[in-house]
Amino acid sequence: MWADLARVLRLWAPRRASLVGALLVSMGSALSGVALLALAGQGVAAGLAAGGIFGLAALVWVRPLVLLRPMLRWGERMASHAAAFRALADTRVWFFRRLAERMPGGIGLRGSGDLLSRVIGDVDALDRLYLGGILPAGAGLAVLVAVLALLMGEPWLMLLVGLPLALALVLPLVLAPAATRAAQRAADHRGGLRAAVADPLAGLEDTLAANAEPRAMERLRTADRELMHSQRSLVRRSAWAGAAGGFLAQLAVLAALAWGLAGGTATAGMVVLALFLSVAAAEALGLMPRAGAALASAAAGARRLFEAADTAPPVEEPAAPAPLPASNELVLQGVRFGWRQDAPVLDGLNLTLREGERVAILGPSGAGKSTLAALLTRLAAPEAGTIRLGGTDISQLPAAELRTRIVVLSQQARLFDDTIAANLRLAAPGAPDAALWRALVKAGIADLVRSLPEGLETRCGEGGARFSGGEARRFALARALLPPAGILILDEPTTGLDAAAERAFLATLATACEGRSLLLITHRLTGDEPLDRVWRLAGGRLLPATA
Repeated sequence: MWADLARVLRLWAPRRASLVGALLVSMGSALSGVALLALAGQGVAAGLAAGGIFGLAALVWVRPLVLLRPMLRWGERMASHAAAFRALADTRVWFFRRLAERMPGGIGLRGSGDLLSRVIGDVDALDRLYLGGILPAGAGLAVLVAVLALLMGEPWLMLLVGLPLALALVLPLVLAPAATRAAQRAADHRGGLRAAVADPLAGLEDTLAANAEPRAMERLRTADRELMHSQRSLVRRSAWAGAAGGFLAQLAVLAALAWGLAGGTATAGMVVLALFLSVAAAEALGLMPRAGAALASAAAGARRLFEAADTAPPVEEPAAPAPLPASNELVLQGVRFGWRQDAPVLDGLNLTLREGERVAILGPSGAGKSTLAALLTRLAAPEAGTIRLGGTDISQLPAAELRTRIVVLSQQARLFDDTIAANLRLAAPGAPDAALWRALVKAGIADLVRSLPEGLETRCGEGGARFSGGEARRFALARALLPPAGILILDEPTTGLDAAAERAFLATLATACEGRSLLLITHRLTGDEPLDRVWRLAGGRLLPATA
């Protein structure tokens, strides 16, 4: 638990100045409350000693603090929340980057609903580390030190008042580890609930076609019951901790009162001061044990984040990267690879793709065509053999730089629910409109975009729902053509298209791929493709074939 929370604080190091600044404001706000009641207590004691209303003139010193304290409370809220929100935004960016490095081929066995829960719910839980744990602890410590310092002249009174307050401050550290397990269960069940909602909605057509709504609803109800049960357990712990904190804070007040009634050695003024200080400390320390639940929730969120973020990447980056070569010639020699060790998909594969050459690789589903595309873009690494770009082994090239030379249009290429321009700029964020139009012209879809009232600002809909399958594939092709990559890999680019749309799409490749090398990976040819060579993938190797 503590190691995970310490790691979160290290992630927040760039925000250290704002986080520490907000903590100091919070401590100042808490101390202003102590000072307010300490001066009030002194005023009351002076009034009692003077035996009349005129003795209460000492309360005039309270008035500046009456104005200062709400200002400090406002500043604390503004500063602390601003610092926490910036730190959480940094954490989301860090987590997304880690996922992109570790799951470049897709989410794999991790459900989208669970990942959504981690990147939203678990990151949000981290604000409790700062707002619900560190800030109250800092304020509580400052208050405890101030109370002990003011009562130092009466050791026994200081002990009677200070001991319950110290226990209230330490209690969260004692309760947090046990509460972390309950928070972990609640976080897991929250992820399960999101998955139970997201999965049937993502495949709603299949769910409805199979009449699976009752099963989806039952899964949702089960996930909801599990989450409610785990949340009740966490709430019970928090309630007991809050009750314990309130009891300890009140115990300090009762201890000061009992000392005065018992006729202790302290003066009446010191007893009154102790009473007022105990009341002041109760606000800062009375709810401190609930910080244990906050720390537990933050620790559970951190553990789930790091569990996903620490997954080993499929391909390690080179320790000493080589510079990108000038040539775009691809050479594969003796490449062997399998997703399982006992079942190689490619075995002894050799291939040369010269600059500007257009080559097709044919093969049935499962023959390893998409695997070859994954190897060429370093989404996977060969078990044996070499893959060279311009004479340099691609294992020595940073993946991000390699992908500036090799662009893949996969069979799962997706249009997002954004504008046409935004979907295209996914491949080249700074591309001007003129570059977008050139890519659209090459992909044979520019006329359609010009006919739309909003042009490039037309929204595509979820998964490109506004357009036909053939139109969506052309937009995806335009996106692949936008960056100036020397090699274009088309992996089953006509998946889901009818015969006419397929022929029309493939006929555009001569213009679309002008000046680039083309590797077309498909299960069959139509005869409309502009190709220099055709290979057939069988038994993990490439064999010559006729186009």
